[in-house]
Amino acid sequence: MSSENAVPGGEQGSESGPGGPVWDVVVVGAGPAGASAAHAAASAGRAVLLLEKAELPRYKTCGGGIIGPSRDALPPGFELPLRDRVHAVTFSLNGRLTRTRRAKRMLFGLVDRAEFDAALVESARAAGAVVRTGATVSRVEQHGPDVPDRRTVAVVLSDGEIVLARSVVGADGSASRIGAHVGVKLDQVDLGLEAEIPVPPTVAEDWAGRVLLDWGPTPGSYGWVFPKGDTLTVGVISARGDGAGTKRYLEDFIARLGLAGFEPAISSGHLTRCRADDSPLSRGRVLVCGDAAGLLEPWTREGISFALRSGRLAGEWAVRIAEARDGVDARRQALNYAFAVKAGLGVEMGVGRRMLAVFERRPGLMHAAVTGFRPAWRAFAKVTRGSTSLAEIVRTHPTARRVLTTMDRA
Repeated sequence: MSSENAVPGGEQGSESGPGGPVWDVVVVGAGPAGASAAHAAASAGRAVLLLEKAELPRYKTCGGGIIGPSRDALPPGFELPLRDRVHAVTFSLNGRLTRTRRAKRMLFGLVDRAEFDAALVESARAAGAVVRTGATVSRVEQHGPDVPDRRTVAVVLSDGEIVLARSVVGADGSASRIGAHVGVKLDQVDLGLEAEIPVPPTVAEDWAGRVLLDWGPTPGSYGWVFPKGDTLTVGVISARGDGAGTKRYLEDFIARLGLAGFEPAISSGHLTRCRADDSPLSRGRVLVCGDAAGLLEPWTREGISFALRSGRLAGEWAVRIAEARDGVDARRQALNYAFAVKAGLGVEMGVGRRMLAVFERRPGLMHAAVTGFRPAWRAFAKVTRGSTSLAEIVRTHPTARRVLTTMDRA
């Protein structure tokens, strides 16, 4: 995907300032959060520029699981480039007590992130966003000589180019520069390691339609196998601080599965970061979403649905901030964005933190419940399909609420 250097346009048009054209919304980062934000803002008829430092498509360390909330948050008419449809889950407790549960209807889908992200960017482009790849943002400025007025944000690229905008959305990943500008605070950091392993047809056939979830050897850790045609995505995640132990878990996991003889096409690592409860989501006319805001599910570390949903909200509120005529109105819209995120995704994260705390102490209990207690399996299936959420289950089912509260106290 090549860079584009168009000037702002669109149905609503855009203004020009002393430093050149002023975009209504500039989105930094073209992952699911950024592409979702750009699509939402462009669909509102605004002049939108989507900046991405890499060339697309590009590889991302990610299992690529698309659960129900992710599907529901996709742009209208978006066709998922699914590599597999999951109808069965094999659970194991650090390689022991293995049991497979099956469902008649699809639980969730699996995508190759490079394909998926590129398709989302194309959707944003089709909605009217201008896409520039190979553009690295070094910082944003809301005051100073590069900012012509109080309604403008200066986005400074690594080569010194300055892009002006009425509002900015930071979606530049877990090591976000925009997040640093906003002051995002984190209280959970985990290390994920992953290998993309090409396998022969006989092995691929054995995994088709089935994933493996292994509750790992250290508190809060787990591993996964996600089939994608002739490739298996095999990964593990655990709390940051014992990189050697996490690497050892992955190596043992691969060997235990009988996959050590196959050479990985890609081996990679990635840090996932969860926001603290009091972490800001905006500063002035700048919003953050997705990984840049530390938005992901703390227990499973699932981030795609959080990226898509927060990205869409950020794009919608960025349009309102762009329209704000003064700092008071811009601040009001930013607070509304934060309220929308916290009322939905924030509640889910709160329950996820409680589930992680229970899982860290009693992984065997979690394993026994999901493999041997039918209501727990049904809840798992409903959550992955998107017909409910962990937060909704705790809110509406007194038994689930009592059990979780009891485990909290324990």
